Amino acid sequence: MNKIKILIADDHSLVREGIKQLLELEEDFEVVGQAANGLETLEKIKEFQPDVLLLDINMPVMGGIPTLRKIKEQNIEVKTVILTIHEGREYLMETLELGALGYVLKDSDSASLSKAIRDAYKGISYIQPKLAAELVREFNSSKTYKTNNENELTKREYEVLSLIADGMNNKDIADKLFISEKTVKNHVSSIFRKINVNDRTKAAIYAYKNNIKW
Repeated sequence: MNKIKILIADDHSLVREGIKQLLELEEDFEVVGQAANGLETLEKIKEFQPDVLLLDINMPVMGGIPTLRKIKEQNIEVKTVILTIHEGREYLMETLELGALGYVLKDSDSASLSKAIRDAYKGISYIQPKLAAELVREFNSSKTYKTNNENELTKREYEVLSLIADGMNNKDIADKLFISEKTVKNHVSSIFRKINVNDRTKAAIYAYKNNIKW
């Protein structure tokens, strides 16, 4: 079995050791290194070449967000999952914009963290359900409906994207709009291509950021 190589970046050694012991209970995980600050994180990425980086936001010398910015600027190939105490939307949005694929709170259960790591390894976004639900609630409070312009999403695609942001699957969307699942799948593929995303979580974030509401 090819194990997922993980680097843990957190300024508390006891936290790092606890996470390491927890993760290594999983047969497909291997913790290859640890770092206590952002500069050390960048060095350890080069040294160990991890598949997934677990990155805390609050660290000395260089915090998680500046570290993530360096990773993006230098085109460093590592999938990043943010593991933090911060529930604020601004942290979530900024880290996603900087390329993080996962966002998990430190009080989450081990299953959530494991899923975030496995999803990130596959290139799939994972936002802890509690935070995703809050984004959807804020999104639903918006009264803005973005009109269609040439070469942008069609009216039907806006409708589908809005329902994706509401957490609906393809079958639910098909039932809601009285169209076939195959038609929904075609719309979803077109939406992903036009807004340059590759999964439903990123599409929902796009919808939220652009106040798209049907």
